[in-house]
Amino acid sequence: MSARIDDIAGEVLVRAGDAKRFLIAVAGPPGAGKSTMADNLAIALKARDESAEVLPMDGFHMDNAILIERGLLARKGIPETFDVRGFLDIIRAVRRADQEVLVPVFDRSRELAIASARAISPDHRFIIVEGNYLLFSLGKWAELEGVFDFSVMLAPPIEVLEERLWDRWRGYKLTEEEASAKVYGNDLPNGRLILENRRPADITLELALA
Repeated sequence: MSARIDDIAGEVLVRAGDAKRFLIAVAGPPGAGKSTMADNLAIALKARDESAEVLPMDGFHMDNAILIERGLLARKGIPETFDVRGFLDIIRAVRRADQEVLVPVFDRSRELAIASARAISPDHRFIIVEGNYLLFSLGKWAELEGVFDFSVMLAPPIEVLEERLWDRWRGYKLTEEEASAKVYGNDLPNGRLILENRRPADITLELALA
């Protein structure tokens, strides 16, 4: 584990003080490395005898049937294709830390969200929320402003995102044509939208830390 992840964990602990619940946002465009960083930060906090859990925003993808009905399946992942209200409700419930909260988790291999797939306990002191729109300044996502106690923005150069997104979709055995449609027709335009409309973060990094 890199020293930088340990540095961020140390900063988080200083900021948290004696707080019972501390919410950390790990935001960034598709392919930025958010889930890897969130998982590694949770490991670093647990190594310091803290309790931590990761809450992925991807669990709030709208189902494909709704996206087909709305003509949005090809643009899955843009701001309008998430259950924003449901996500805000869950984040507010998690913020209170007064009861267990069950959250959905997205299964990318099946392209669907699994309901109640992860439990956030009142005893989890640190909740690391990771997702594209946690610092997004437009639409209903702007209601997240002020919710997080600490934030990290991953903002890789577009060429790095492009390479990672190609690797992602090829890994799912898509044809070159299908992968190209995902990368250039959806993910990269969406990445630019996120990078151009973000609130300031406590820490901004070009590359996720392993």
